[in-house]
Amino acid sequence: MKRLALLLALMFAVGSALAQSGPRKGGHKGQPREHLDQEQRQRLRQDLNDARRDVYRERQRGASPREARRLSPEEREQLRRDILDANRELRR
Repeated sequence: MKRLALLLALMFAVGSALAQSGPRKGGHKGQPREHLDQEQRQRLRQDLNDARRDVYRERQRGASPREARRLSPEEREQLRRDILDANRELRR
């Protein structure tokens, strides 16, 4: 359950960061932008597939999002730190 929450939060954080407008690396047309290497793409693809699989399993068990328990303050703080660490890793 923690893993699912972490992956979903990470997907939302990454999606929000990528959807923001503003200057990109490489800025103008004709200048190269950074791309993920094959290993990073494969890792991201695997993480997304794992998250989808977890969501599908939860739906099969009949658990609705409204029935999910709330995170404790410690779990929330740990999730926040994990997301910040993941965002730092993405910037590198």
